[in-house]
Amino acid sequence: MSRPRAVTLRFLAEPGHVNFGGKVHGGAVMKWIDQAGYTCAAGWTGEYCVTLYLGGLHFIHPIRVGEIVELRSLVIHTGRTSLHIAIDIYARDPKTPRRTRTGHCVVVFVALDEDGRPKPVPRWVPVTDTDRALEAYALRLIELRKLMDSELESHLALLDQSTADSVSFSG
Repeated sequence: MSRPRAVTLRFLAEPGHVNFGGKVHGGAVMKWIDQAGYTCAAGWTGEYCVTLYLGGLHFIHPIRVGEIVELRSLVIHTGRTSLHIAIDIYARDPKTPRRTRTGHCVVVFVALDEDGRPKPVPRWVPVTDTDRALEAYALRLIELRKLMDSELESHLALLDQSTADSVSFSG
């Protein structure tokens, strides 16, 4: 069975998507990211998938109401039960073919079985130099995420201790 590694979704930026600055709200873009990522992850795995992590989200250029927003999602790494999806975001005026890259991120999804437990995913093997570079990028993001999580935990532990030390009980 051939599994689709890439999915492109398109949306029209509508007036209801506008923030107070007159551009498309970042929350609307994040919803589209999740939808594009899920569509790609579910297509690759053939399973229901949930978002585990979204990292490296960069809003490069604003999106204006009336533009066509295109989200290109691509499997760039598979683990045992998870997969990394790179998502590039583009926008363009529907009257012109020229599009602008407006954002990028990587989303990690986990496939779930009928009982809601993580389920193994089909392996993706990089073939081209570009594929290998994208997978190396995903692997580097895993390392950085572990480092950030560890650092956050140590800071939270200090905060928890500091809060505990400052609480006094009268008896």
